[in-house]
Amino acid sequence: MSGADVRSARGASSTAAGADLDAGDTRGDRAARIASVASDVARGRARRGRRRRAVIGLLAAAVLVVFVLTLMVGRTVYEPGEVLGVVLGQDVPGASFTVGRLRLPRAVLAIAAGLCFGLGGVTFQTMLRNPLASPDIIGISSGASAAAAFAIVTLSLDDAQVSAFAIAAGLAVAVLVWLLSKKGGVAGTRLVLVGIGVAAMLDSLTAYVLSGAAQWDLQEALRWLTGSLNGTSWPQVVPVLVALVVLTPVLLSRSRDLSVTQLGDDTASALGVRVDRTRLVVILAAVGLISFATAACGPIAFVAFLSGPIAARIVGPHGSLLVPSALVGALLVLVADVVGQFALGTRFPVGVVTGVLGAPYLIWLIVRTDRAGGSS
Repeated sequence: MSGADVRSARGASSTAAGADLDAGDTRGDRAARIASVASDVARGRARRGRRRRAVIGLLAAAVLVVFVLTLMVGRTVYEPGEVLGVVLGQDVPGASFTVGRLRLPRAVLAIAAGLCFGLGGVTFQTMLRNPLASPDIIGISSGASAAAAFAIVTLSLDDAQVSAFAIAAGLAVAVLVWLLSKKGGVAGTRLVLVGIGVAAMLDSLTAYVLSGAAQWDLQEALRWLTGSLNGTSWPQVVPVLVALVVLTPVLLSRSRDLSVTQLGDDTASALGVRVDRTRLVVILAAVGLISFATAACGPIAFVAFLSGPIAARIVGPHGSLLVPSALVGALLVLVADVVGQFALGTRFPVGVVTGVLGAPYLIWLIVRTDRAGGSS
């Protein structure tokens, strides 16, 4: 081999070695960038997880604080030790009746109903990807209300039978709205529009029933339709607690699948979610919670509608909103009940206060949705 050939071979070898080094550097840089992105994602998840846990803890603490205040404050103010003694089953003169028989069932029902409304409302809003898809708006509460008014005014049934009527009607209306909006696949806007139409018809039926009611029946029906915790007793509270214990784990077990359905039916199916089965299960569970809560204390306005958006604002858009929304619902009902009893000069049912809070938000949301061109 000549000297020129040797130099040429050495140059080619050096060039190949340089190319290998460049390729190695490129692979190393790519791996470093991937590791950096993965680290950023992990830090972001950890930060969101910490924020989520902190918000849930603060909401739970706020519910507990307001719960204790509702037991302490009234025409007679009791010390925390007296309230704790009553809760633990001790006989405390004066407080045992006022706290144990009057305030405690009311406060427990406020929490239980708020949890039910919060869970049910955010389930519909998440599943249908529409903030208007709340039981208040799509007719479920109207169905329960119409059935209760008919049971009170026309059939003269007792409280337990009225509750059974309301629960059955809520389930029936949910099935009806679902079937009427199912053509070509359920879309959020179509279901909301169908629900609004069904709710309008049911509200007209309720007005017709009330127009022929006797004075006593009319007062009882209006108290129920407004949404009130007045006169709460333990027999009203127990069915709601049972519904929570039975149905809440069902919703929580489907929280991941429910979140995935927001990506669309095709994407959710590709990720292994049985969309139809998931929707059926979560609808039955959510409607059950809403119906039992409505049967116990009436359709407390806008709690189901407001809980999800408030929870999304304070927790963030990532992750399931079921638990935060449930706690927001409980806090809304508790605070609205305290405001209705003590802050307005005269006593108002809790549904009046939540209605005043929710109506402006509903108007604002409809205007915003219209400007954005609607939602599917």
